[in-house]
Amino acid sequence: MSVDKKLLDILCCPVTKQPVRPLEAEALKRLNAQIEQGQVRQMDDTPVEAPLREALITENGQRIYPVEDGIPIMLEERAIPASAAKQPSEA
Repeated sequence: MSVDKKLLDILCCPVTKQPVRPLEAEALKRLNAQIEQGQVRQMDDTPVEAPLREALITENGQRIYPVEDGIPIMLEERAIPASAAKQPSEA
């Protein structure tokens, strides 16, 4: 279930106030590979234990927010540093 376009138009990062957009499929795939290896932590240092089906990323490319059952989880502590989804050459 994807996030409603109207909702995306009004959502923003609660920390930076940056607009958000869906995380691209390739970046989501890289992020999930890192999650499966136990290498991804949320901003509150809690490990991310399950792969994400969908996520949003801030326009400035700094934070990723999970989407669960079509609901964006826009909590600062649940954000994931976007560096976890970057290709090794980008990190």
